[in-house]
Amino acid sequence: MAAHRFKVGQRVIFHSPRRSVGPSVVTVLRLLPIEGQDLTYRIKATEEGFERVAKERELASLQEENA
Repeated sequence: MAAHRFKVGQRVIFHSPRRSVGPSVVTVLRLLPIEGQDLTYRIKATEEGFERVAKERELASLQEENA
């Protein structure tokens, strides 16, 4: 079984081809089960009033983005 790459409480970059806006910093709220072949997460951006589900491939660590 694959392990999640990010931890609850970790701040990460979210960028998805389904969104018309650019990448945003979000917080991982919960680790979710595999959906198809993708590990999934419940995330929330501070400027948004709602949570969303993201696939692991849509997330990057802040260190990776700043490197």
